[in-house]
Amino acid sequence: MNQSNQYPRRPTRLRHLHQGLSPFYFITFNTYDRRNILNELFMHDVFIEFCRKGMERNVCVGKYIIMPDHVHLFVRMPMCGIRLQGWIQSLKSVLGKTLLKNNIVKPHWQEGFFDHALRSRESYSEKWIYVQNNPVRAGLCNRAEDWPFQGEIFPIRF
Repeated sequence: MNQSNQYPRRPTRLRHLHQGLSPFYFITFNTYDRRNILNELFMHDVFIEFCRKGMERNVCVGKYIIMPDHVHLFVRMPMCGIRLQGWIQSLKSVLGKTLLKNNIVKPHWQEGFFDHALRSRESYSEKWIYVQNNPVRAGLCNRAEDWPFQGEIFPIRF
């Protein structure tokens, strides 16, 4: 199948940009009604375990931050196989089951997620600096590096 048939709505310039590259995304998803239910050690542990297992399907999570009511992460998806929407749905499902086990009732998630395809090392760095400072802007800590629910699963380089 040629790329124009595979992605009929993708502008021509993006066909050339992504040719031969695994897609790399900045992702954000929120809890339902922005409930503060995510900043727990057990949630962080489950998130890390899920992301590490993603490598079995060639899904590579880079830097991430878990806020009380939303998650930001950077992920490189395989060129074929699992799709971003399915992977995010699986992540939310695993995290949701963990919330249920800890007596946090449904609904857990706002429908959908935000994704932005990254095109350069600069956009990765700029977005990371912005999201890493979320806990400081929210008054949850004094220095970004003090927020315990952040890290990098696998280094992703451009």
